[in-house]
Amino acid sequence: MGNFLIENWFLLLIIGLWDLVWKLFAMYQAARAGHKAWYIVLFVLNTIGILPIIYLTKFAR
Repeated sequence: MGNFLIENWFLLLIIGLWDLVWKLFAMYQAARAGHKAWYIVLFVLNTIGILPIIYLTKFAR
């Protein structure tokens, strides 16, 4: 497992940045809309951007 991390550090960095951008945008939208439960769920769960995209497309206005 350690070898995978060393060889693919750039891929992991890109995935981390992808998740961070989507998460911050979705959390911002949830806070503005007053969706406290969504804000907490988005803050706690790391889903590589999947949950923030679902929130932004289905629940954010």
